[in-house]
Amino acid sequence: MPTNRLEAFSDGVLAIIITIMVLELHAPHVGDVHALRPLLPKLCSYVLSFVYLGIYWNNHHHMFQVTERISGGVLWANLHLLFWLSLFPFVTDWIGETHLAVAPTVCYGAVLFMAAVAYWILQTAIICNQGPESQLARAVGADWKGKISPLLYATAIVLGFWKPIISVVLYVVIALMWLAPDPRIERAMQHE
Repeated sequence: MPTNRLEAFSDGVLAIIITIMVLELHAPHVGDVHALRPLLPKLCSYVLSFVYLGIYWNNHHHMFQVTERISGGVLWANLHLLFWLSLFPFVTDWIGETHLAVAPTVCYGAVLFMAAVAYWILQTAIICNQGPESQLARAVGADWKGKISPLLYATAIVLGFWKPIISVVLYVVIALMWLAPDPRIERAMQHE
């Protein structure tokens, strides 16, 4: 089965997730720039979550550029990823509203961790479906970022019980690590 319907569905879900997140931001009722100060935690959590969703959308798009066909397992793995991404608006709002309280910071990390695991499952399902010599399998290679990210998320979750701000710093570092464009799939496409 071709990938275009899965890609279109995933794009639509991500657009809705981003829309829900932005609807949680409410403008102050005062025309003074100082009225934004209490909103900074919410704005910062929104920006971080928006960046993460952008990273997932970008990587998802690239992954499906080298995916020739999908199976039922790939469809379910994609839904699993979308489930964890759909929780971003909730944890984004919670962490922003509570100014880095322990439970929201840890839950934010748990959602990031599970989204990373779900992405890995999707990638693995595609490679199993396409075969070990597929473009995606060759492009992914050792996948050091994909392996280190869950470890960093787990570390951040544990540290969140002690110092939530350290967790948030780690979440930002991981996002920055993925923000740098990953040329592996594009190189694989050019090689073909």
